[in-house]
Amino acid sequence: MEELIQTYIQAYNTNDVPGMLALLDDQVIFENVSNASGVTKTTSKQAFEQLALQSLHYFSERKQTIRFMVVGLESVAVEIDYQATLAHDFPSGMKAGDTLALRGVSIFESQHGRLTRISDYS
Repeated sequence: MEELIQTYIQAYNTNDVPGMLALLDDQVIFENVSNASGVTKTTSKQAFEQLALQSLHYFSERKQTIRFMVVGLESVAVEIDYQATLAHDFPSGMKAGDTLALRGVSIFESQHGRLTRISDYS
């Protein structure tokens, strides 16, 4: 399971959406819960792909760094440092070139070697 998460984060950091999708179950549930922007949720690999492709345009660079990981049989909790550089001005007032830095927790669940749920909290 740890290798699956490492591979997913590496694909995320290199903007490799096909690499991320290869690790997902067809009915993957993705949730992003943010204090700043509320909840974003998808319930299929196809919907996740659309969201992932859309988000590529928001940042000129982005990186998740694992601070620590707690591994269970079918789930993993990961504390993550997230840093990104905005590619465009945001309605929040942040401008292109500004750096966004967050610390959050991601919960990953899997079955049969595929991610079935990703829940990000920041």
